Amino acid sequence: MTDVTITERAVSKVAAILSKEPAGAMLRVSVEGGGCSGFQYKFDVERERADDDLVLGRDAATILIDPVSVGFLAGSEIDFVDDLIGAAFKINNPNAKSSCGCGTSFSL
Repeated sequence: MTDVTITERAVSKVAAILSKEPAGAMLRVSVEGGGCSGFQYKFDVERERADDDLVLGRDAATILIDPVSVGFLAGSEIDFVDDLIGAAFKINNPNAKSSCGCGTSFSL
């Protein structure tokens, strides 16, 4: 399963971020080694996409995920939360066996 979904809250936030960037900007979500739990999520604004990127797009929000990261994110939901401890993108990843307290890193 390689489906990655994005919530309406995340779509709205991505669209707001990209509206302040030059035309053609997209949000890249990737998984890298590191963080306190072994892997960490990374978010970058980019203007170019690779031919093998997974492209999630709705409204004015375009999200890119590279093929390696798609494997780690299979079945995940990208959300945006705004609560007492702050506002941030949150990835609900069914593959993660554990995660750190802040939710930015995980282990498999």
